[in-house]
Amino acid sequence: MDGRIRSFYIQMSIIIHHSSRTMPDTPADPLSSVVTLLRPALSISKMVEAGGKWMVERHDLSSPFYCAMVEGQCRLHVTGREPVTLTGGDFVLIPHLHGFTMSSMVPPPPHAPRMPLETGPGRFRLGASEAPVDMRALVGHCRFDTPASDLLVSLLPEMIHVSGQGRLTALVPVIHEETRADRPGRGMVLERLLEVLLIEALRSGPAATLPPGLLRGLSDPQLVDALQRIHTQADSPLSVSEMARAAGMSRSGFFERFRRQVGRAPMEYATAWRMAVAKTLLRQGGLTITEIAMKVGYGSASAFGLAFARHEGLSPGAYANRNGL
Repeated sequence: MDGRIRSFYIQMSIIIHHSSRTMPDTPADPLSSVVTLLRPALSISKMVEAGGKWMVERHDLSSPFYCAMVEGQCRLHVTGREPVTLTGGDFVLIPHLHGFTMSSMVPPPPHAPRMPLETGPGRFRLGASEAPVDMRALVGHCRFDTPASDLLVSLLPEMIHVSGQGRLTALVPVIHEETRADRPGRGMVLERLLEVLLIEALRSGPAATLPPGLLRGLSDPQLVDALQRIHTQADSPLSVSEMARAAGMSRSGFFERFRRQVGRAPMEYATAWRMAVAKTLLRQGGLTITEIAMKVGYGSASAFGLAFARHEGLSPGAYANRNGL
């Protein structure tokens, strides 16, 4: 482990040691609250080495994916997007990956063998075994252990591709090393490291190029306060007029700006967030329907039940029963 990675590992160990999991009703900034609610968990972490002409394809996925290029170059073609070239120091995060093709800059013939060779725990080789290695990448697949993952992922960019982000490229090897070790607290360490990885990746992209969503909204000074209130005060009354006054804007001007930057109307967004918190609390158990109603800004269990049924298509009780609670 080089000095930069060791220093970063020490910093992350301090953060993990002194932090406790943020619960859905604990004040936090909007990005942290979304990542915390997603509850990222690692499925696969591997070092991929390649040489010569090679290609790997997967079209049966439905998971978050990240790739940190250690050295060399390759082409990444994510289903539904234009291909991109990855070079050493690049980092890619795809919160919801369905399928992709990764290949050498000059791909192999169509029917050439493409099976990777496992050369050790968490290490895979692509391309002809006699070809010198000219590409190394750390690849990870995750899952989001939240009942509201579809909603939360929809608030994030479809893909983040950045270069020269030293904190990201230092963090990924730490995650890879932790997956290989069987040490006490491994699950908690990985959970925290993945949370930091997601936050670092999501805030590293230039705001001007982001599609409508949470990150673009947070880059707008006139919307930050409204998003902060939606995410950290889910138990408080909220109105478009009140948020517009706080932003120093007319109601109609604020409404249009929020919809343009975030991609949803203000109260549609607020309701979606409250339902995500409610589903998480229902999944966790331990609270009554009335208590959950109060925590997500509804004055009674009946008002919450109606809103939840409109949003989810079933009552809170039926949702809890369906999930075996």
